[in-house]
Amino acid sequence: MAREFSRSDRVAAEVQRELATTIQMEFRNPKLGFITVNAVRVSRDLDVAKVYVGVMNADEDQIKESLEILNKSAPWLRHALSDRVRMRRVPELRFVFDESIERGARLTSLIEGLDLPNKEDSSENS
Repeated sequence: MAREFSRSDRVAAEVQRELATTIQMEFRNPKLGFITVNAVRVSRDLDVAKVYVGVMNADEDQIKESLEILNKSAPWLRHALSDRVRMRRVPELRFVFDESIERGARLTSLIEGLDLPNKEDSSENS
């Protein structure tokens, strides 16, 4: 019988949960924007975790600066994770900007800007 989730998926979920809490509660840097941990992908050998983050209400320069701060702080965050998760070896963290939320907001605004006929208007014409 096949497993429902692979080990790397379970590790990714745990790392995402703990990393989001750690960044929100313990990581203090005034230059860091409002960060959301959207997803984590862990390599099959559990050696590297690619962390997809979103930066709310930020321009391109702020996003770049936030990613630099997170990537420079990756060893500290990895150590903090090692105190929280029960693993022999915590994966190396690499932070990447996740454009999905920004893309979704852009698509929503485009859809809202469309002039679509209402159902009420089309039923009155019939």
